[in-house]
Amino acid sequence: MSVFTTLKERGFIQQLTHEEEIKELLAKEKITFYIGFDPTADSLHVGHFLGMMVMAHMQRAGHRPICLLGGGTAMVGDPSGKTDMRKMLTQETISANAECFKKQMRRFIDFSNGKALMLNNADWLLQLNYVEMLRDIGVHFSVNRMLTAECFRQRMEHGLSFLEFNYMIMQAYDFLELYRTHNCVMQLGGDDQWSNILAGADLIRRKEAKPAYGMTFTLLTTSDGRKMGKTEKGALWLDAAKTPPYDFYQYWRNIDDADVEKCLALLTFLPMDEVRRLGALRDKEINIAKKTLAYEVTKLVHGEEEAEKAQQAAEALFGGTGSLANAPTITIPASELGGKLLDILATGGVIASKSEGRRLIQQGGLYLGSDKVTDPEMLLTADLFADGSLLVRKGKKTYHRIVLANA
Repeated sequence: MSVFTTLKERGFIQQLTHEEEIKELLAKEKITFYIGFDPTADSLHVGHFLGMMVMAHMQRAGHRPICLLGGGTAMVGDPSGKTDMRKMLTQETISANAECFKKQMRRFIDFSNGKALMLNNADWLLQLNYVEMLRDIGVHFSVNRMLTAECFRQRMEHGLSFLEFNYMIMQAYDFLELYRTHNCVMQLGGDDQWSNILAGADLIRRKEAKPAYGMTFTLLTTSDGRKMGKTEKGALWLDAAKTPPYDFYQYWRNIDDADVEKCLALLTFLPMDEVRRLGALRDKEINIAKKTLAYEVTKLVHGEEEAEKAQQAAEALFGGTGSLANAPTITIPASELGGKLLDILATGGVIASKSEGRRLIQQGGLYLGSDKVTDPEMLLTADLFADGSLLVRKGKKTYHRIVLANA
């Protein structure tokens, strides 16, 4: 089966520059393609993970990926999907972020023996002569046409800097550079990149008089159109230090019923027959599908051992089986006993602030074990601990263990 069929069946494909040509190309040849990742943070997030899944499917079908780190483009900032200008980052920060991306990408893509390349557009973009760039590349861009692009049109009301206006030209130049140096004939990206991808494919056709192609994949959204991957603590990161594996697992375990089949298709390698079977489950049985989704995605991102631990912790907290040893845990010294509960929970990160804790108590949403906390001034005393630990529940589904040091 062609990878085009695989991507279509699993729901990835959103827009194509030349559908019939791309179908034929992917069925008959092994191509080099690329996806760009601007290192604007020190970890990939779940939106990037969707791109890595597309790349993995393509590589499994024999095509060669280029992971392009945007060390140059990140210095400008992509205006796509943003209502305000992105924060300006230093070259040192961008380089450090790129190193973090490299480590994470190797979990999903095989870079051995030239099966994939990892490049950084800083290597060519930061060396460009501005006037030469304007004469050689800028001449092929119509400002009128650029302003009709969705990524710019959305920003016109809020203000679009000249700096950001250059982003499309830089990304198009990337595609041209990769075409010339690595015979890269296709760019892939999220659907918010459609205008930028079109610009690159068009530039190659103008400069080289050769075909180049673009494909966008769906953005990870819920069934009602909201962006997926946002938590109360911010983005859903792939770095275990920023989003612990248990929290990562629980995010997928708790998604809406309507989103389960879509996420199984996009974010796991389960066969589509199994995806459809799990997606067809209803009522309480849909929880089987959610557990499968949570386990499979956590396994891909954090490894089988961490997925097992997260699953065990969730089963212990919600199903009465499994091991609590892997539940989110904070350890406090015995010297803190007798202190105010909310102070200790805030210091340990169980609650964002003492004011949040007071609101939870007023709403009846904070528990120690099975007992509801009713007093905001409650003290944490030794008699509350059984076997050296205490289970805290915040709301319906968020649990933490408090463990006494050396207990």
